[in-house]
Amino acid sequence: MRRKFVDIYESEGSAIAEEAIKRIAALYAVEKEARYKSDDARVALRQDKAKLVFDDLEAWLALQLPKISGKSTLAAAIRYALGRMPKARAYLENGKLELDNNICERSIRPVTLGRKNYLFMGSKGGGDAAAIAYTLIE
Repeated sequence: MRRKFVDIYESEGSAIAEEAIKRIAALYAVEKEARYKSDDARVALRQDKAKLVFDDLEAWLALQLPKISGKSTLAAAIRYALGRMPKARAYLENGKLELDNNICERSIRPVTLGRKNYLFMGSKGGGDAAAIAYTLIE
């Protein structure tokens, strides 16, 4: 959900989007502190620090929504965030869960980039040669 607010802030300079980014950054600050700790220690830290920030962000977003046009991109971003927050709340109570899915996205990035590149090998023989080379390299 952070990405949507960043896009809006960059294109429109919205003060609400900027504030949302700052509040989300506070959650990432807690995660930085929790990194490399045991699951139980992460849960304790999240309950102590992140839960308050998370609850405050959710309440603040709900208060901002009626103040803006319902058809705006900012309203869509807020509705998107509010719709995902109930399920995202699980990370506060489970030390194995992450705040985002960046680890997964980074791990599949080579596959998704490669998939686009494989479309333009030039010929079947070139594609076969590339497949062999990528297999050996991997």
